[in-house]
Amino acid sequence: MRAVATLHPLPIQDEAALQDVVLPEPRAEGHDLLVRVAAISVNPVDTKIRTRVDPGGVPKVLGWDAAGTVEAVGPDCTLFRRGDAVFYAGSVARAGCNSELHLVDERIVGPKPATLGFAAAAALPLTAITAWEMLFDVLQVPRDEAASGEALLLIGGAGGVGSIAIQLARRLTGLRVIATASRPETRAWCLSLGAHDVVDHHGDLPAQLAAIGAAQVRTVFSTNNTDRHWPAIATVLAPRGRVGLIDDPGPFDIGLIKRKSGSLHWEFMFTRPVFATPDMIEQHRLLAEVSRLVDAGVIRTTLTETLGPITAANLRRAHALIESGRTRGKLVLEGFPG
Repeated sequence: MRAVATLHPLPIQDEAALQDVVLPEPRAEGHDLLVRVAAISVNPVDTKIRTRVDPGGVPKVLGWDAAGTVEAVGPDCTLFRRGDAVFYAGSVARAGCNSELHLVDERIVGPKPATLGFAAAAALPLTAITAWEMLFDVLQVPRDEAASGEALLLIGGAGGVGSIAIQLARRLTGLRVIATASRPETRAWCLSLGAHDVVDHHGDLPAQLAAIGAAQVRTVFSTNNTDRHWPAIATVLAPRGRVGLIDDPGPFDIGLIKRKSGSLHWEFMFTRPVFATPDMIEQHRLLAEVSRLVDAGVIRTTLTETLGPITAANLRRAHALIESGRTRGKLVLEGFPG
């Protein structure tokens, strides 16, 4: 089968950073589905693993966002059957989905939204799981109007996770959603997704929040540059407030929120599949609910650009765009050439 792989950690400008390869076809066993991949999306985790993990010349397939059709099922599968259209993020403990065929545990797979094509669906799984688990499991935001009037500060609102988090928070909670964005196009994007307010993370965040009547926020969701924004976060966090983060920040002083009895929480959406937790099937249920919400018109895909078919050249372009830190929404590749 055709795939795109990395063999050594190289800068993305090097043509050898990602290469077109041919690999043996995998076989479904246990709870695995064998999926014929129709479309993939690209995330920061792809670039991090490409630059930090040395596979020693053995092809390592990246990619943890896919939509496709079930080709075969393992003997222990009960949720899906051959021919079903699915979407999922997979597990970083296994080979990624940048290949024609891919194995994934059915307990972390959801039914593809019927109203979306494969490309639009592939943009959603990783970020939707991340945002959902952070908001509702980690930060324990009520899925009703119980938090009405309280504010959520979402740092990095125009990125992949921010783009779906805005929608989930606006449509499913009573929170006032305040996103950060620094450019006119990303500000407009956040507002189009449902943010009540947008402030500039390159400016004075406490002053901007005070100016819109949100000097103190009980819930902060930081998607990037947490170390840089930490003093501002500590300033605006309300007493007994919660901060959730998903990035890989440099050192910062957590003691800044001690006087407020603030709490700090991590979200890593691969925790359930990597550790095979007893509740890993919750990701199947989560994606099934996301699919239902999409088909009901409550939330929409965050796809902003399709970069062409799944090839090493197109994936190198996607990685370069992710590494620029200036993407909006999600980048997708669809199909294999020819």
